Amino acid sequence: MKEITINDRTYQVDDLGFLAQPEKWHEDFAAAGAAAAGIFDGLTPKHWEVIRYIRQTFHQTGKCPLVYQTCKAHGLRLRELKALFPTGYLRGACKLAGITYRDGYVKYAWTDSSSEDQITFSPDKTYQVDAFGFLVNPADWDEQFASCKAAEMKIPGGLTERHWVIINFLRRRHQETRQVPTVYETCESNKLELDDLERLFPDGYHRGLVKIAGLRVR
Repeated sequence: MKEITINDRTYQVDDLGFLAQPEKWHEDFAAAGAAAAGIFDGLTPKHWEVIRYIRQTFHQTGKCPLVYQTCKAHGLRLRELKALFPTGYLRGACKLAGITYRDGYVKYAWTDSSSEDQITFSPDKTYQVDAFGFLVNPADWDEQFASCKAAEMKIPGGLTERHWVIINFLRRRHQETRQVPTVYETCESNKLELDDLERLFPDGYHRGLVKIAGLRVR
């Protein structure tokens, strides 16, 4: 964790710049982070609508809203969300709102990403996951991990060929770039609309697809 000061307010942020304590958020935090999120002309009313929706939903439910929920609430297509927040939903809109996908597992609690647990899926196979169920080492991933995660998330009918194409895309792109692709990249590369992605991974992009693929945003 490190500290940054904006207009006499001090914030704790992690190594990626996500706010460590969502309750400490102030509009100045979003305004100051806009340029780093690819927004160079300042935050418009449309930006603020999305940012405030994310925060309001978090306060009401204790969870960071899924990208599907946010887009539907504002009548946004994926390309329109991308135009507003070029660096991504999580790394753009949610970061400016002071929220991450991690927030909401325990309401208003922050667990450091180094916290780990052991989950056993079969008598002879174990996987090391963090406190939120994300695989610690992507190299430990296999199809059994994905299938077990899918069952845990109650994906109707289990993983189909279409699921595997998208999961393998994420893993291949991560191997090439060492980064988890944004929801924009994934949908555009696989000719998906958000509705298609939602049907395939109802738990969301990060908490569903990325987790099943054995990856995590760090």
